[in-house]
Amino acid sequence: MTVVWSKELARYGIRCAAIAPGYVKTEMVAAIKPEIQEKIVAQVPLRRLGEMTEIAAAVKFIIENDFVNGKILEIDGGLRL
Repeated sequence: MTVVWSKELARYGIRCAAIAPGYVKTEMVAAIKPEIQEKIVAQVPLRRLGEMTEIAAAVKFIIENDFVNGKILEIDGGLRL
């Protein structure tokens, strides 16, 4: 959908991009049982959960870079590798 929208809306000066976050330190993730959290972290190559500031930095990057269009930026510590 990101690719289709980016192609269709570019002629109007509208860019489309998306962020695909991995597991981030939030109240929702904190509610997960500790043993399950450990298994999740073990699967992330960086061996940690993400920080909200890292997601915010990705959003800022997309907003500030006028040449980013049609991309999905995975901010997941390498989980999807």
